[in-house]
Amino acid sequence: MSFSSAVKNELSRIMPDRRCCRLAELSAIVRTGGIIKFHGAQRISLRMVTENAAIARKVFSLLKKIYGLNLEIMVKKNKHLKKNYSYIMEITHGMGAKTVLQQTGVMNKNRDESINIDYRIPAGIKKSRCCCRSYLRGAFLGGGSVSSPDKAYHLEFVTNSGQHADHLRNLINAFGLNSKIVERKGNYVVYLKEGEQIVDLLNIMGAHNALLKFENTRIYKEMRNNVNRIVNCETANLTKTINASVKQIENIEYIRDTAGLNSLPPNLREIAELRLNYREASLKELGQMLTPPLGKSGINHRLRKIEQKAEDIKTKRDTKRHRS
Repeated sequence: MSFSSAVKNELSRIMPDRRCCRLAELSAIVRTGGIIKFHGAQRISLRMVTENAAIARKVFSLLKKIYGLNLEIMVKKNKHLKKNYSYIMEITHGMGAKTVLQQTGVMNKNRDESINIDYRIPAGIKKSRCCCRSYLRGAFLGGGSVSSPDKAYHLEFVTNSGQHADHLRNLINAFGLNSKIVERKGNYVVYLKEGEQIVDLLNIMGAHNALLKFENTRIYKEMRNNVNRIVNCETANLTKTINASVKQIENIEYIRDTAGLNSLPPNLREIAELRLNYREASLKELGQMLTPPLGKSGINHRLRKIEQKAEDIKTKRDTKRHRS
């Protein structure tokens, strides 16, 4: 089972106590996953299709508790891809599809008896914090998904209405989050990409078990990334130190084999001999071997002078070779 399916299964087990919250959740499910069919001028039916059995049970329970409807759930095996089962529920005109659509705010009836679909989130839902949570939960069940935290941080809601996407984004951001909208293949996607914000939204919707799993994985990944950064940093510093030490030894050996170490001033000759004898020692360790001890900057200063001495010798030898 995917992480997204696990989240939906957990959310499907939540049944709000208040009727207004149940309506809010159903309103979101219908807007994101419902199919409205018109049969003539006034006859309307509402069909809900999902591949998740838990969501089908949730929709069935909501309709039964709110309207007393006992729907039949049709099960159909898909012919393509993974051949999953589809669960189909249909509210006919005679069963009160128009009432459901009107009370959930999905459909409005005008004065001239004409009807129109309203993609805005009903104002009454926005007034209650618990109804807002229920609406987000329903929107996720109807058209949401979340990536496994092992792979990436991405949670999204898909809707076919730009107006609904705007309202949904504003509702999410009212909880202090920063969701954004992108258009994809004719649909509108409201998404979050930050791990902390996804955790907050899972908490808002009530997916507490999924939240714990997500948080544990996120903490583990951050810890692993921090360890890798520290190791990489230490490896880079060690490589830099080793390369510098090799270069210093090469300079000192070059001076020794050409002009001789006695050509160096006493203070430079002392550090040159120490470097040859203690090739793996750090600058700090070399400085502590001197009397009186010398700091890293002082040792580094002397080694740069030795490097300059080696360069001077190379320049003089090259000049003589060209003249001859």
